[in-house]
Amino acid sequence: MFDNTDDIHPLLRGAPSTTEFKKLRKRIIRNVREAIDAYGMVTPGARWMVALSGGKDSYTLLAALYELKWRGLLPVDLLAVNLDQGQPGFPATVLPEFLERMQVPHRIEYQDTYSIVTEKVPQGRTYCALCSRLRRGNLYRIAREEGCNAVVLGHHRDDILETFFLNLFHGSRLATMPPKLVNEDGDLFVLRPLAHVAEDDCARFAAAMNYPIIPCDLCGSQDGLQRQQIKAMLDEWERRSPGRRQKMFKALSNARPSHLLDPDLFDFAALTLGKPGSGDE
Repeated sequence: MFDNTDDIHPLLRGAPSTTEFKKLRKRIIRNVREAIDAYGMVTPGARWMVALSGGKDSYTLLAALYELKWRGLLPVDLLAVNLDQGQPGFPATVLPEFLERMQVPHRIEYQDTYSIVTEKVPQGRTYCALCSRLRRGNLYRIAREEGCNAVVLGHHRDDILETFFLNLFHGSRLATMPPKLVNEDGDLFVLRPLAHVAEDDCARFAAAMNYPIIPCDLCGSQDGLQRQQIKAMLDEWERRSPGRRQKMFKALSNARPSHLLDPDLFDFAALTLGKPGSGDE
């Protein structure tokens, strides 16, 4: 279904015709469809606000969603939104020009959260937490103004794994980024359709499509971030045992509360002798 180059959204025009790229593209589309279906992301009358940062992940997300919508497989309205956070040197014309050329409905919002973050965060501390909080608040506001019922983010499989280990090592809890959640106010879904997509696939896809990548120079320039340390650890594990990332990710959807230690998830006190148990593991 992907071989007719005349019948395709502009975001996918000019795609490489190599067998390798076709396999990559089909795998991404398949993974996105799986996540959307598995976590019940589509609701009646849905209008999704797709957060577009200009990084490889958000470009891949936008292209995959429009591929599915173009094929009649995603019955939602899509609005791409970029939040220009006032970072020095941010190429403000790149995304609006790209989205116009790609015929993608969009909104560009300027909010100088950069100055707030650099003023409030002490020197030597990481910006991520405050920057993320301010960005999320603005995205929620824009979604409401645009009549959207979901904010769609470009977090992928590796982001989810890294967050799991951050919570494990530094937060003393088993938790990660869920593929679908409701915000604290209860009026917006937060969706992550790339939940099953590997970061490397996003990078290869965006590079092959020659999308105009905009790097994040705010937190990305800081050394020693906990997430970078986790990423390095996972990279080393993957190098030593290829496929380990996917096995760990699969484990996140195969939890056994009776074999963990949380009495709020499993009623250990109610276990009695005389009836089958849950195994000797």
